[in-house]
Amino acid sequence: MRILSSATRPAEAQCLVFLFAKDAAVTPPIAQQALVRDAAASARFAGEAGSTLDLYVTEGEKVVRLLLVGTGGKSTTDMEKAGAAITARLLTSGVVHVAVDGEGHDAEALSHLALAAQLRSWRIDTYRTKLTEKQKPSLASLTLVSGDAALPGLLVEKDALAQGIMFTRELVAEPGNIIYPESFVARCRSLADLGIEISVLDEKDMAALGMGALLGVAQGSVRQPRLLALRWDGTGGAQAKPLCFVGKGVTFDTGGISLKPGPGMEDMKWDMGGAGAVVGVMKALALRKANAHVVGICGLVENMPDGNAQRPGDIVTTMSGQTVEVLNTDAEGRLVLCDAVWWAQQTYQPDTLIDLATLTGAMIISLGHEHGGLFSNDDELADRLLEAGKASGDKLWRFPISEAYDKLIDSPIADMKNIGPRFAGSITAAQFIKRYIKDGVKWAHLDIAGMVWADKPGLTWDKGATGFGVRVLDELVRRHYQG
Repeated sequence: MRILSSATRPAEAQCLVFLFAKDAAVTPPIAQQALVRDAAASARFAGEAGSTLDLYVTEGEKVVRLLLVGTGGKSTTDMEKAGAAITARLLTSGVVHVAVDGEGHDAEALSHLALAAQLRSWRIDTYRTKLTEKQKPSLASLTLVSGDAALPGLLVEKDALAQGIMFTRELVAEPGNIIYPESFVARCRSLADLGIEISVLDEKDMAALGMGALLGVAQGSVRQPRLLALRWDGTGGAQAKPLCFVGKGVTFDTGGISLKPGPGMEDMKWDMGGAGAVVGVMKALALRKANAHVVGICGLVENMPDGNAQRPGDIVTTMSGQTVEVLNTDAEGRLVLCDAVWWAQQTYQPDTLIDLATLTGAMIISLGHEHGGLFSNDDELADRLLEAGKASGDKLWRFPISEAYDKLIDSPIADMKNIGPRFAGSITAAQFIKRYIKDGVKWAHLDIAGMVWADKPGLTWDKGATGFGVRVLDELVRRHYQG
């Protein structure tokens, strides 16, 4: 859906949207104002955030559709609820072009409304061949009617963010037979057109580097693993060391020999949600030409249980030289990440590294689908991420790490084992990754297992892929890592 701005109402708009704060007088600037006011009172429309009321009025000799939308207290979240509500109501309504009266709202508030409206319009219909015309999206354009000179520039910024989030959703939503390591890389090749430098390591490259943990996960699949690196330097070389994002990209996870139960296994196509978020934020940064130096790295594998698959009890040697006893082949994400984060540090020498992963089911037990888990060895970085999460809507909650938890993954036969005891599963997974963070590097781990996929509609998404992770990372860069 295109987002436009105009100082005057476009003549081709088929629906007019008027915004009203909670308990505000319903006085749209139209000839039939009294009729609309009475209808709103009769329907008990009171301007609660995201509430809507559909009406039809005459304007001259034609009938015009109106949509009253509540903006609540006009907070950022309330404005996004309003924007999402517009799209949810009109997406398949037959309306092609809608105009939103932005009178009384500043450019920043309207840009958030537009962002939410655009995000809520995303859906994947690629494989649905029998949709009726009434089931297909009709809404193609939304025009914000406002004379605020700052609005067009803000809309460009929000569009960049939306494009990144929607790209992440696309990757996460695709099935495992379509998105696998090689095709994931191919899908990202177009980012080079935006000025992103792309480099790829194949299986031979990773073997030469000693990435025994990542390759151990991949060895049971006919799909070859890949390590994808995306570099955006909008500083022209002014920032020597990049901020590094590293994403877990298990494009499909059966659990390997430690096979997952059959029911629900189809959901494991989204086990590359961390890598998807990394790619999405890189696209957003490039589209808005962020004055920042950022590298995004994706460890891409498929975890399958064939005759060559890794066995429980196997010992692998990681790129760092540390050895791991693999007690459970379904605790594979940390094996992918440990080699990817080590390679990232060796190659780019970052001061700060953040990894994202749909790492543990224990995180969903802890936080449900409301927050992503945050672990960090640096309080300032953790605070920055918590603030960025709150501001962006990609909410995070910090968990502890300590030596006491670290001891739980000591192995009697190797340097460490890849799982701890039943309790504190998300923490011991984070402790595992921490063993691969070099001294002096500020590190955070985001366990987003409960956030990349939704079984019911949310604020700015329908059922399915959410794009979680892109907004918090983009906000972090915007606040702290731009020149």
